[in-house]
Amino acid sequence: MTDDTNDTAEDVEQPAPAPEPEEKTDRLEQIASIVLAIAVVLTAWAAFEAGKWGGQQAIHFSEAGALRTESARSDTRAGQLAQIDVAMYIDWVTALNNDIRDGLIPDISSAQEYEPTLGTVSGFLFLRMREEFRPALDAWLATDPTNNPNAPPTPFAMSEYVVADAVEAQRLADEADAAAVVAREANQNGDNYVLTAVLFAAVLFFSGVASRLENRWNRGFVNLIGIIGVTVGVVILIGLPKLF
Repeated sequence: MTDDTNDTAEDVEQPAPAPEPEEKTDRLEQIASIVLAIAVVLTAWAAFEAGKWGGQQAIHFSEAGALRTESARSDTRAGQLAQIDVAMYIDWVTALNNDIRDGLIPDISSAQEYEPTLGTVSGFLFLRMREEFRPALDAWLATDPTNNPNAPPTPFAMSEYVVADAVEAQRLADEADAAAVVAREANQNGDNYVLTAVLFAAVLFFSGVASRLENRWNRGFVNLIGIIGVTVGVVILIGLPKLF
């Protein structure tokens, strides 16, 4: 009787220990792998866009530099032509006074009546004024500066005095400024993409660490950080301009 009782007791199985939550652990590993894959792809995309915007920055800064060089050349030519106009004007006024003093031309009671006299130095200089200067000179004489105290002091104060090279220099300078603005914007966009790449690199770190943690609560917390980082990075990328 005793032997039968012992055999029965031995045949009763002891309760097995509670299994580890392997399914939960496997799910966290899958999440870490998915976040890691997304971060890898987005890091490559951010680096690609940063490089493209860096190229745009270099192109537009080079364009701005070339435009400023051309603007400086046009401005130099404009200054040289203006000096010619000033010298011609001074020589003409001097020759006009000499011709009146020498009796070669009658005294001018009104500048509005002035007509160049052939065979005189003043007439010679007047007829050889630059084409860009003549409209301003004619408009200034029309104000009768000899009798009108309100007349502009010289033809160079007239709105009609325009040097084409000066206008071109200003146009090129404006284009250079616009190109520089575009270059600075491209630089900022490139910097923004670099920052997102750094963010995704941090996500790669956390996702890689998560797969090595044994405690599932720690693994879940690190995964959460990675998910938040990827989400923030995606939101930033959506708002950034893109070059394909």
